[in-house]
Amino acid sequence: MGHECIDASKEFKFSDDVKSEVTEIVLVRHGETTWNAAGRIQGQIESDLNEIGQKQAVAIAERLGKEERPVAVYSSDLKRAKDTALMIAETCFCSEVIEIPDLKERHVGSLQGLYWKEGAEKEPEAYSAFFSSQNDLEIPGGGESFDQLCERSMNALELIAKKHKGERVIVVTHGGVLRAIYLMITKASSAGKLLNASVNVVRYGEEKWIIDSWSDVSHLSSVGFLQRGFDGDSKP
Repeated sequence: MGHECIDASKEFKFSDDVKSEVTEIVLVRHGETTWNAAGRIQGQIESDLNEIGQKQAVAIAERLGKEERPVAVYSSDLKRAKDTALMIAETCFCSEVIEIPDLKERHVGSLQGLYWKEGAEKEPEAYSAFFSSQNDLEIPGGGESFDQLCERSMNALELIAKKHKGERVIVVTHGGVLRAIYLMITKASSAGKLLNASVNVVRYGEEKWIIDSWSDVSHLSSVGFLQRGFDGDSKP
């Protein structure tokens, strides 16, 4: 991946002569699903937005519809992300949602479909691999390593950024993908909680990534959200 990552804490700013070439990407986590609310592990299994998730999608769409108009809306090919993206595209006057399979959630092997609270007991090896600091360790049951997730996520994001130099786009994806992107850009040890329907803004230019804002849920004040969010750094 031919890019450099900039620690957002260093207040890096692009020089004036390259600002017109900088891509702004608004990263959105999909709205709350039935499985999110139940504490069930989704991975790449489909789970519909629940009633709160639908309201979150409306709220985030209304917010983004009032901001600078994007030239395109991209989404993971999983339904929970696509349904969120379709609402955003409608309010932002984008005629379509462009599906990018490499933006889908991490495949978490034999953990998929289990409840978080039973993962350690029913699939101890997979559970341990998910929380392992060994980033090249694949999760048993056909799951991905963290390195594999990072590579496909950052490659997909970089392709979008290079296609839209000087433009603003919206990308709807998942907690695991957002965690990977945050850790790759900041080199931090933890990404904290990734909240449903949160707004996360990154910029790309001169082969560098910077974070403008992260985990903004101010638009959800009247709708609510799961406080626990997605946290791939600590066991539930």
